[in-house]
Amino acid sequence: MNYEQAIEYIETKTWSTTRLGLERTQELLRKVGDPQKKLKFIHVAGSNGKGSTCAMLASILCNAGYRTGLYTSPHIQSFCERFQINGKYIEKEQLAEITEQVRDAAEQMEDHPSQFEISTAIGMLYFKKEQCDVVVLEVGMGGLLDSTNAIDSPEIAVIMNIGLEHTEYLGDTIEEIAETKAGIIKDGTTVVCYPSGKKAECVIARVCEKKNAALHMADFEDVEKISGDIGGTTFRWKRKECLHTPLLGEHQLKNCAVVLKVIEVLRNQGWTVDDDAVRKGLAKTVWPARMEVLSKTPLFLLDGGHNPQCTQALMTSLHQLFPGEKILFMLGVLGDKDYTQMLEMIGSTAQRIICVTPDSPRALPAEQLENAVSETIGCPAETAESIADGIGRALNYASEITVAFGSLYMAGEIRDRFPIVRKKLERERGIRGRESLGPEERCRRNKELVGNILNTEEYQKAKTIFSYRAVRAEVDLSELDRRAIKDGKIVLYPLCTSKTAMEARRPKTEADYRKGAFGIPEPDPEKSEYYAPDQIDLVLCPCTSFDEQGTRIGMGGGYYDRYLPGCVNAKVLAVAYEEQKSEVPLEKEEYDYILDAAVTDKRIYRFKK
Repeated sequence: MNYEQAIEYIETKTWSTTRLGLERTQELLRKVGDPQKKLKFIHVAGSNGKGSTCAMLASILCNAGYRTGLYTSPHIQSFCERFQINGKYIEKEQLAEITEQVRDAAEQMEDHPSQFEISTAIGMLYFKKEQCDVVVLEVGMGGLLDSTNAIDSPEIAVIMNIGLEHTEYLGDTIEEIAETKAGIIKDGTTVVCYPSGKKAECVIARVCEKKNAALHMADFEDVEKISGDIGGTTFRWKRKECLHTPLLGEHQLKNCAVVLKVIEVLRNQGWTVDDDAVRKGLAKTVWPARMEVLSKTPLFLLDGGHNPQCTQALMTSLHQLFPGEKILFMLGVLGDKDYTQMLEMIGSTAQRIICVTPDSPRALPAEQLENAVSETIGCPAETAESIADGIGRALNYASEITVAFGSLYMAGEIRDRFPIVRKKLERERGIRGRESLGPEERCRRNKELVGNILNTEEYQKAKTIFSYRAVRAEVDLSELDRRAIKDGKIVLYPLCTSKTAMEARRPKTEADYRKGAFGIPEPDPEKSEYYAPDQIDLVLCPCTSFDEQGTRIGMGGGYYDRYLPGCVNAKVLAVAYEEQKSEVPLEKEEYDYILDAAVTDKRIYRFKK
């Protein structure tokens, strides 16, 4: 079984609908050797906040030197996210191997386990095989009958904020839901609880008394905010320790209060977690799609909030971070959520709402959401054809603040598509900038730009220059090439050898060229001399846009992105008109090459690598 087959099995062939109960999970775990019995857990339940709380706890314990597993759901972009050890996702090959083992056991069962039950078994086997010291375990839904509750008594049971959710499964009242969440409390368990109001707290206290479990309530007064902005929040803990969390939102301070209470209790139980581990662990916490900053200029926030409680927490944080500001919302919701109440909560702040359809069979179609916006709050609204279209519309409005939220089912696609859409828009802007110049203007600008290149130290020192032939409205470097040859330098040009690769060639006459990719004259490989990338001293690199940090955007083929890392001895200069400089930072992707400098007709920009 390979990774793709494993995912197909987990997501397609585990066709059971949600059926609460532990029997299938317990049977499945028995068949794979009860790995959970060899592990220690911090078990976290709750309606909201449990995911970020798990992430903070795992980060702190990892920094304290413990080999720490983290099991969460749902995933945002990759199924591997659900299984982490010390902040790293499970390898795809290992996921496939363990899934095959679980599948063999599951197919022996008369009552086939559900997707989440299989996922839980995979996690238990993985954490046991990797010999984790502790696993931070997030409840999937509810508590009492959730498959994660197949574990024995955890080190600590954590119950986060409780609200009305999944009422078709968990109950119609706060008391009923609290009773279900409290199901993770076992005999003699130590419990840490988020203050959720008297109704919920009374239920939890009663269960703790019945189970002879020690109850510790987090105290929000222990957390004193010092400062906060889009970089995170700095706060004081019990008027002593000064700490920082990069997770945005006032509600995260309350979650921090719970996390720090858990650490306090763990210390009393003999776990070694020093102050430095707490400080570093909180500061290094990563939790995607929870008021996550995808772009600072313009500000684009992504939040997985999907119900009225989450929306209220989001709006409280937005009002505190951006008091009085109007916000452009990109919104997609599931049809079974109380989206009318969510709309009412954002109505007074919304400048405009771009409606999208999340990738879920339960999704509310964007057109219906747009109608609901008109009927509920009367805010300007429009329907986007896709997530990518929604992102593009939001960026084209150039609003100072955009917030995308409403469903975790669309968060992963937004994270995937955002840098692609933004790069595409910036590429189009850069191309428009250079094509807006008429022929005479370009001719004059070319001369100025060539003069600037000739004056650079990089040109003067170079013996071998990798240039290019102009296409469309790119800068024409033919005059520079003639000057370089006159100066005794070797001038090379690119030859596209496949759809993804190019090489440097030295033609000596016009007869050494042929018509190549994109209609650009290229060196004929039969008539030109090959040069290796490490033989090049200077690369003059065309681009559609570049920014103050030295990130460039090309035409989209990626030829230079793949070629430049091999030019280990070369200086790389982007060549562009001044109109092509981006006024906003470009998102740097993994394969992007940072420039040494960019030369325009107006000036030379130098960058620190």
